[in-house]
Formats: sequence, C-alpha cells, structure tokens
Amino acid sequence: MSKNLGAYFRVRSALLLFAAFMLTAVASVCGDSLSEPNAASLAFTSKDPVVLQASELVKSGKFKDAEDILCANTNQVTSEAIRARSETMEIIRRTRLEYSLDTEGLLAKVRKSVTDATAKEVERWSRQSRARYRIIDGQKFFFRREPQNIFIFSEAAKKRRAQAGNAPAKPKWQLTDHLQAIVDEAERTGSIEVQPVHHRVTHTLTIRSNAPGVKVGSLVRAWLPYPQEYRQQRDVKLISASPEPRLIAPTGVEGNPVVGGAQRTVYFEQQVLDPAKPIEIKLVFDYTSFAYYPKIDEAVVLPLPSEWNGACLGERPPHIVFTPEIRKEVARIVGKETNPLVKARKIFRWVSANVPWCAEDEYCTIPSFAIKGFTARRGDCGVQNTVFITMCRIAGVPARWQSGFETKPGENWGMHDWAEIYIAPWGWLPADASYGVKKSNDPRIADFYCGHQDSYRLIINLDWGRELFPPKQSLRSEPADFQRGEVEVDGQNLYFDQWETKTEVERDPVMRPE
Repeated sequence: MSKNLGAYFRVRSALLLFAAFMLTAVASVCGDSLSEPNAASLAFTSKDPVVLQASELVKSGKFKDAEDILCANTNQVTSEAIRARSETMEIIRRTRLEYSLDTEGLLAKVRKSVTDATAKEVERWSRQSRARYRIIDGQKFFFRREPQNIFIFSEAAKKRRAQAGNAPAKPKWQLTDHLQAIVDEAERTGSIEVQPVHHRVTHTLTIRSNAPGVKVGSLVRAWLPYPQEYRQQRDVKLISASPEPRLIAPTGVEGNPVVGGAQRTVYFEQQVLDPAKPIEIKLVFDYTSFAYYPKIDEAVVLPLPSEWNGACLGERPPHIVFTPEIRKEVARIVGKETNPLVKARKIFRWVSANVPWCAEDEYCTIPSFAIKGFTARRGDCGVQNTVFITMCRIAGVPARWQSGFETKPGENWGMHDWAEIYIAPWGWLPADASYGVKKSNDPRIADFYCGHQDSYRLIINLDWGRELFPPKQSLRSEPADFQRGEVEVDGQNLYFDQWETKTEVERDPVMRPE
C-alpha cells in the first residue's frame, strides 16, 4: 500500500468513526423512534397504499399480481414510497427463495434421511408436523428447511429415521454437566463470573464469482461481526483481518437505550479487480467468556428505580406488539403476581413449554416475530425469545434482545438469539427461553436460563435493527439481527444467496487456581 493511499484510508477511517459516533449521540438523546428502530423492511411498516395492496395479494398467494402493481406507474410518487415498493419487491423475491420446495423436492430431501420413504408417508408426516407451505401463484411450495421440521414434529417420521440408522447422535458434551459445574463453583467461591473459556473465532465471508452487479472497479463494502466488551465477555482482541479493516465499531455502552455499537461490526472496503473470482474477507479475533451466575432470590427483589424512563417496556412494531390475544395469555399466566422475577419465571416456563424450537424463515421475510411465534406456537430462538420479551414487557418486566453465537463444544452450535430482563437489585439478567427449562430435579439447573448464562456464548448484538458503523445505504439482508455479516456492492445490497460465511471456533477453558 502506498503512503498516500494509506494516509487516505486513515483519514477516511477517522471521518467514518466520527460520523458513527455522531449517529450514536443522536440516537441516545432522541425519542423512541430513534432509540428503538423497528428492525424491519418498509414492506412491513410502510403505509403506502400500493405496498399495502401488494401485501394483501401476497397473503392470498398472488405474488405475480403483487409484483405487477409494485412495478406500475410511479409518476408523482414520493421517494419514500418508491423505496418502500422496491423493498417490498425484494422481500417477495426473498420469500420465493424461502418457499422453493415443491412436493417432489420435499420428498427428495426427506429421502436423504429415509431413503425408502414413500410419497404417501411424506404427505402424512407433513400433516402430522403441520409442515409449513405457501400457495404461490396457484402452486404449492414448502419451506426450504421443512424436512428438518418434519423430523422434529412428526413422531412417525422420527421413528422411521431412527430405523434407517440416521437419528442424530447423542452429543458427547453434556450441557447439564457444564451447568452443574457453574452452580458448584459460584456457590463455593461466591463469585458471579465463573468457568471462563477463551475463544478464538475465524469468520470468513466469501462472495461468489460473477455475483449480480459486481464488475471491474465495483466497490464492495462488508460488515463482519465482532464481540462486545460486555460484563462477562471481555479481553476482545483482533488477531488478523484481510483485507485491512477500515473501521471497528465501538463497543456498546450500557444505558437506556444502549449506545455505541449496539450491533458491533468490523467494516471493510475492497475494489473488485476480477468479478469472475470469488472475493474473500476474513476476520480472526479472540475473547474470553465467563458463565454469569448471580445469586438471585425472589425474596429480595426491588421495584424498578424511580428514574426508570420506561425503556424496554413498550411495543416496538412490527416485531414486539401487544395484541389482545397475547395480553390475555399474559394475564392468565401471571395472574395477580406482582413480583417481577416471579412473573418473568412464569412467562419463561410458559414459552419453554408452549413455543418449541423449529427451523425458521429468514427473519427479513417475517412480518412480526411475536405474532408469528405466539400464533404458530413454534419458532426458532429469535422468535421464541421475542415472544418472551413481548410477554415480559406486557407484564411490566423490562426485557430486551441480545444475540450472537452459541459456541458449546460438539456439532450443535451456531447463530443464536436470547434475551435480557431487568430485575432490581441485580440489573440486567440473561434469559434464554429457547434453551428453556432443563430436565433436572434441581431447580438451580431447571431454571438456570432465567437469570443466568453459560460460558459458551459470543455476544455481538445488544439490540436489534441498529445502524451499522458506518451506515448501510440499502436494505439489509437481515434488518433485525446481525451474525453472518452484510455486503453492499456500489450501494446495492448483496443478499445471502450470493455469498456465504464460515465460522470456526476454538475453545479453551481457562484453568484457575482453587
């Protein structure tokens, strides 16, 4: 790199960092519309009549008709309406990708686990599991990951897979053993941060060759995930990056709302020399994560501080909404209980029992996490925990989003979302309704994930839908969460179908003297 070019990038990085901090300062002092962005595409929030009409057509399966009216005459239309219509077109395209399995395709995927499965069997298993599908322009398409859900919710399918010798192997590493070690060390030492684990993470993002819009001289902008310095997660260190990063976002700073890099990123820029070659961006970082086990007791719970400003107690449409049905269920669950911790535990147990995990649609295509999870009575970790957050807020318990990765040993790890609840005098406590109530006769283990957290986490996001550092110009691939990364080419988003990521994790439990 020449001296002049290096100086240019240093000045550019400084300006970008200043702009990012200015955005943060604005967000921290303005009203809820800035402090809690809606974290969704304009396809789900716009009041433009054409977008609303297109949305109704999509609900009825008339995707082509929806696309036609969105592309109709745009004369004398505001720039905001044009953007909303463009985003709606893109959400329709992404939805088509999610629902791309016809009946034959579903059968073929199921046969990868049960080679002699018949069409009649798969049709029956689909009914038993309430397999997710959509009618698109007169044709039935199943969710692309629905075979996974069939083997979760159909006992007959699960049995046939086991008979075929393809049942998932029992993990060698047992989570409950780790939880017991956390409880034992915390109670023996009196420490609330125990069982530290050093992590080294390699995150590689690869843009496919000849991706749409990529040409010689194109500017590729990429945002990759980076750890927060947050309570039980510390010692964050950048080991290497390629190409050289332009900007590392500041860590999130506690407050109501959280300020700083609430969704923490490392930002890259790269000019394309040969679009026929894949573009690889790689990031390696270290951090240490502790289990968090404060000794919480229902008997010593205090009211919210008098200066509490109502943060994390209201709706946040479209994903956190207080529908009459959800309000009614919260009233039934909580009853006359007034203790915030008891209320949170009641809701935690309800979600754990009534909203089981399933493979889920890409979040960008879901109109409302809370409504979908509550109505379908299933969802993945983000949907489950949004139902939990929504119910806690209705019950008067402040609750918010947190996410990143679960990093536990073995094969069963990856992107993960959870929550936090505010209970005085302890402050913000972790809660993970997706991990839910554990099978144990020991209440310390059974209810571990309502107020505590294990050592195998990577915290990237202290909120959802926050502005990236520096801001992205186009609709994000994932408007709410941030784990895989984001890519933009010449100001246009590059969606997940044009690039892929690989995350590798090395874990090393830290031995400490007794």
